[in-house]
Amino acid sequence: MAEPNVYRRLSAKGLSLAVKPTIIGDAPMIGNSHPTFYVIRDYSRSNSLLVGMMTEELGLPSALAKIDEHGLDESSAMVFLNGRNTERELSVSPRLERLVQACLNDPSIDVNLIPVTVLWGRAPDKEESMFRLLMADEWRSPSIPKQLFNIGVMGRDTFLRFSEVESLQVLIKEARLGVGENLSHTIHLRLKGFLDKQRTSIVGPDLSDRRNEAGKILSSPVVMAAIEKQSQESGKSIAAVKKEAASYVGEIVSDYSHSVLRFFDHFLTWLWTRLYDGVEVHDFEQVCKLAPDHQIVYVPCHRSHMDYLLLSYVIYKRGLRIPHIAAGDNLNIPVLGELLRNGGAFFMRRSFKGNALYATVFKEYVHNLMQRAAPIEYFIEGGRSRSGRLLPPKLGMLAMTVNSHLREPAKPVVFIPTYISYERIMEGATYVGELKGKPKESENWLGILKTARKIERVFGTVHLSFGEPLYLSDFMEKFSVKPKDDGITNTSNIHAMVQNLGIKVLQNINKAAIVNPISLLALVLLSTPKAALDETQCLEQIALYQRIAKALPDETHITNLTPKEILAYGERLKLIGRTPHVLGDMIRVADKQAPMLSYFKNNILHVFIMVSFLASLVQRNGRINRATLDAITTLMYPFLQAELFLSTALRNVDKLTDKILGILIDEGVIVDLGDGVLGTPEMSSSSYQQLIVLASAAQQSLERYFMALALLSEQGSHRLTAEQVVNLCHALGQRISVLYADDLPDMFDKALFTSFIDTLKRLNYVQADAHSGVLMFDERIDNIAQNAKFVLTPDMMQLLRHVASLDDGEIETTIKEMSTKRKFGKSKR
Repeated sequence: MAEPNVYRRLSAKGLSLAVKPTIIGDAPMIGNSHPTFYVIRDYSRSNSLLVGMMTEELGLPSALAKIDEHGLDESSAMVFLNGRNTERELSVSPRLERLVQACLNDPSIDVNLIPVTVLWGRAPDKEESMFRLLMADEWRSPSIPKQLFNIGVMGRDTFLRFSEVESLQVLIKEARLGVGENLSHTIHLRLKGFLDKQRTSIVGPDLSDRRNEAGKILSSPVVMAAIEKQSQESGKSIAAVKKEAASYVGEIVSDYSHSVLRFFDHFLTWLWTRLYDGVEVHDFEQVCKLAPDHQIVYVPCHRSHMDYLLLSYVIYKRGLRIPHIAAGDNLNIPVLGELLRNGGAFFMRRSFKGNALYATVFKEYVHNLMQRAAPIEYFIEGGRSRSGRLLPPKLGMLAMTVNSHLREPAKPVVFIPTYISYERIMEGATYVGELKGKPKESENWLGILKTARKIERVFGTVHLSFGEPLYLSDFMEKFSVKPKDDGITNTSNIHAMVQNLGIKVLQNINKAAIVNPISLLALVLLSTPKAALDETQCLEQIALYQRIAKALPDETHITNLTPKEILAYGERLKLIGRTPHVLGDMIRVADKQAPMLSYFKNNILHVFIMVSFLASLVQRNGRINRATLDAITTLMYPFLQAELFLSTALRNVDKLTDKILGILIDEGVIVDLGDGVLGTPEMSSSSYQQLIVLASAAQQSLERYFMALALLSEQGSHRLTAEQVVNLCHALGQRISVLYADDLPDMFDKALFTSFIDTLKRLNYVQADAHSGVLMFDERIDNIAQNAKFVLTPDMMQLLRHVASLDDGEIETTIKEMSTKRKFGKSKR
């Protein structure tokens, strides 16, 4: 019996010369001594040798070994669900029958079963050319010619995924729950179903109807009704309107190409090597577990144009089918648009208003994707964040996803919030310019060529963190929403459900944040008056932030670099500089880098905002009663929560406050004076200096809030519209930024003022007149504004009152300037 094993092992070594497989996911952990068998969907000699080769290479029990224990006598440790002959594909594997029988005869015996997905190439089943059809790993058992082709041509494009260990005794117990079922046959079908779903999650569904996709959309009852309606309203013929709808289909749909995907694989591998020190990925395995049984919807934050390339690359390299990505039609430019379309992008216009036919065609395409359970990706913020904070959710794609599921459920839908963190971004200078008033540049080849010039620069490490999944079924239960068999989704709760889901997505993105070295450096240095700090103090402050982050009750990932390594890393990326001094070097923000570092500080500001806010209350007052602190926290928390998408509910903020104050007291930066009074350390101590830096991070948010409140309070009710308040605050913020000479755009970001006014409306502090749009409010605005004395310096309070006391002429002039989009602040007149 030794001869066959020798032959197999020699054959496997020969195979290893031609085949270099990629392992998808992690190797399974086997924590017992039970016999281990590998379950493979299709029999072939190449599959057998490949699995045998890789089990030995990974240190797993060999798949080629003879099993002669516990009453078992098997020539190898592999179970093929589809045997050598195609007519036996529906029958049960004889080896599986023997294993089941052995476990039934002796319940003390158990067998480890490890399902293994083997892919010779990763093309989906339907491709246009005969050559790609030959290359594609299909849903049939491979013939001998196909096996030889796989080994010779696809050997470098081979993938294996070892799934987690299954107990055969557990499978038997579960199979017995069926009535009148053959145990072996039931287990066989379950294993086959699992492998089929695993295969689908990697190569995508069987796309045999792909070439008819456009026809299916145009012939759907929903689109046909829209065509007839458009024909009646426009007076055009049905044929003409249908041709118009067909042009929309061509404009929208993706055109997946495996050859282009392989090109992107090689190109992006080269690009990341040139641009980045590495790409670190956190918590992706949970997505792999969900993919076989769920409709995956990736909802990442949007920091850069690199996001969609990076995310698709990570998903592909870790063994799942790349998603269909909703891209703005601004990217649908010649050549690039087709490449993106071939890579899975489908294009959408920024607005559907005034074109009901286009909207119907687009929604039907999304429904088509949902029905095929194709993974989808879209950026819930709509556009890229220019400030580094998350933007308020745009609910269009989210609503389409939800309504499609309600109309005709396919697989259960799960949303995967994804946090993307950079240490430098190519668009940095553009973002700062746009925040200061420069018009947004449209995408074109000139811009791409300018960006390409930056490829030689060092951009640090990129981090991706896959957050806690959100199941649509949970939200449907919470809001009492059920699928509609007739396709009508008129339940009043649906809109509220979509709004809540959008906020939860952003909160879960932030919960999965990564505190990388550059964002941490930015947070520390930009919290000092001159963006500079003594090296020893800087190291101590970095270490303090790291300890605080690790003690906070969330899922944040914190850099493992030491404070000294973080400083060295920032110097290597040329974002900070060092000024030598006999009394100790000074660490400072490098020239012209402060606005960009502000962006990275904002990436993690939400992690530390409550720490900074509470530190600010204590530091600004010297001594503060806990009851006063709690009252101010309860008043201001909803604004911080809305701006930074904090996940703690207002009803639980007191527990979070207790936790943070406990951390700060343990660190010695806040002192418990007893009798419910908190105070600061000695002003000459290093702990007090640390408290000042901690308190600074929240100041700009608080200054913005009280700027808007001071403006409303000084001008009075029934004077200004929300748009006017935002524009005036934008102008005032730029003025303050110039006076303080910090050149940081946070103080005059229109989106942040808009978010604050929206929160005032939501909390019913202000209301907008239905006709004129002017804001109406009562004395509560004045009462909130009075709390400024607890969190702002006297100088800042006086400055805010001064800039908010604009007369009618100044308001008119300012608004006129804003309407012509002239630049404020440091601009030359």
